[in-house]
Amino acid sequence: MAQSVELTNRWDTRLAAWADEEHSASKRFLISAAVWALVGTLFGLIAASEYYWPDLVHNLPQLQFGRLRPTHVNVVAFGFISMANVGAIFYVIPELCRTRLFSERWGNVLMVAWNSVILLGILCLTNGITEGREYAELPWFLDLAMMAALILYIVLVWGTVLNRKEKQLYVSIWYIAGTTLWFPVVYLIGNRVFFAVPGIGDAIANWFYGHNILGLWFTTNGIGLLYYFLPKITRNPLYSHLLSIVGFSTIAMFYTPTGTHHLLQSPVPEWLKAVAVISSVMLLVPVMSVLVNFFLTMKGKWSMMTTHLPLRFFVTALGFYFLTCFTGPFQATRWINWYLHFTHWVVGHAHFALLGTFGFVGWGAIYYVAPRVSGRQWYSRRLANAHYWLSLIGTVLMIVALTVGGLIQASAWEEGIPVYRGVIMVAPFMLMRAFSGLLIVLGQVLFLYNVVKTLVFAEASLEGPLEEPAAVLPQSAAVRS
Repeated sequence: MAQSVELTNRWDTRLAAWADEEHSASKRFLISAAVWALVGTLFGLIAASEYYWPDLVHNLPQLQFGRLRPTHVNVVAFGFISMANVGAIFYVIPELCRTRLFSERWGNVLMVAWNSVILLGILCLTNGITEGREYAELPWFLDLAMMAALILYIVLVWGTVLNRKEKQLYVSIWYIAGTTLWFPVVYLIGNRVFFAVPGIGDAIANWFYGHNILGLWFTTNGIGLLYYFLPKITRNPLYSHLLSIVGFSTIAMFYTPTGTHHLLQSPVPEWLKAVAVISSVMLLVPVMSVLVNFFLTMKGKWSMMTTHLPLRFFVTALGFYFLTCFTGPFQATRWINWYLHFTHWVVGHAHFALLGTFGFVGWGAIYYVAPRVSGRQWYSRRLANAHYWLSLIGTVLMIVALTVGGLIQASAWEEGIPVYRGVIMVAPFMLMRAFSGLLIVLGQVLFLYNVVKTLVFAEASLEGPLEEPAAVLPQSAAVRS
């Protein structure tokens, strides 16, 4: 009996040490994100290869393109980028609030639950268990599980904010806390968790969700994190709090109805199409306010990109964000949309946003936060630099291949060229797409190896830190040290 009690006490002690250690939830979310980054891009590489070699995989339905594509998208979006964001948020919010995370134990429970949903999602989608709606393919029982996970995430964020010791609510908290209010509603409606929508209404709900996971989840979380990281790294004060208020208010105002611009060639009510197009163009307001604020905050510190690897990822993300948000309103207009719709251009635009912008925010966040939640420097600076260049070159080649291939595809359709000849015309760009995917996957192999060596096995650093601090800390810096 005494031995049993002793074993129970030992188990409780080990569980407490595993679950209650400060920053443990953040660290495990970051490790999970690195794993899913490799898994998700590997699915994408196989799918891209099948564009050029259609018979690459025989007699294995789990690896056919129709199952690979949604698996790739869901793993990258909800496995890699989302978990990187949450891991970074679990570090940033307590820092800004000058307190600990509301509950490290429940944060670790959330980590296990989130990973379980992603793993079960892979098993379902690769075996054909899907709802067949773009970005909302997960079956209903996983939708319910994800809703429960989101509720727990909201409790952890707001519990931390409400228990804060810092009176001021910095703009990063606005974005991150605002996201917790918007996105569960978007997820509930978009996935039709408790109700069905017939006919064209289903398509409208689908793209309400499909576009708003980008605008009211990835964008708001990503921008919120950048508002913390850029002043913190450069030691410059945030250029304008007024611009941050403008950006926060207008993104909430204009982003919600934009999804219908994916349906301009569908029998959707004309007024809804008009609202979507106008809102898409009006998104230039929050975009410009954010970019101007970030670029002027960087004033005098651009040279830090050469010595500070996380900053290099963040500035690269801003470059992709600029291109994403100026091509988006352009292609949302009716006279451009009809020409580009259903072509590879649209897929290239999606890679601008998810991979180019928020993928790089996720990688940069992991590189910045990991040493601070683990107390260890990165295992290899060379591996980190190689990861950056492989990811950047691969992403640029991917976007170029899809953009140019999409323009050729659109031109061929407009000229009445038979579809099979159009396929032959874009084949070289599909090969380029597969090659770019290979570069990205190689980058993720190096990245995961570096993460495991640093965060799991706690290997000593080979070449020193990835970052050199700014030379001067202004007294008016907006984010505390």
